[in-house]
Amino acid sequence: QFLEMRGADAGSWNRLCALPALWVGLLYDSSSLDAAAELVRDWKYEEIVDLRAKAARSGLRADFRGSSVRDIADQMLDLASEGLKRRACLDNAGSDETGFLTPLRGVVQSGRTLSEELLDAFNGRWSKTVDPLFGEFSY
Repeated sequence: QFLEMRGADAGSWNRLCALPALWVGLLYDSSSLDAAAELVRDWKYEEIVDLRAKAARSGLRADFRGSSVRDIADQMLDLASEGLKRRACLDNAGSDETGFLTPLRGVVQSGRTLSEELLDAFNGRWSKTVDPLFGEFSY
């Protein structure tokens, strides 16, 4: 009867706000929720378990039914964005909540996850130390 959604507990401020915006856009709008449910309606439990393992290894490049996790993420972001637009919760400047999805759009457009970006930083500009991580991600 209830669905518990876990939030992000680490990362930059804009990424922390992106996850709840995704869920609100998908779950608080019946049209987006119905479309998301239709997208996954025929997914089998075994496929989902396999997809989770593939995504952990390959990120957005993981394949699923002839598509990629990146393609699925793009579809979900579109649905969430439409849901947030219909929700029409505006700030003082008149902007809706879709702006909170911007960091996720960047991830999908680049095809690179935060893990991949952090590994590149570790092996490159951070010279194989994690110390700079704390400065770059503190707020």
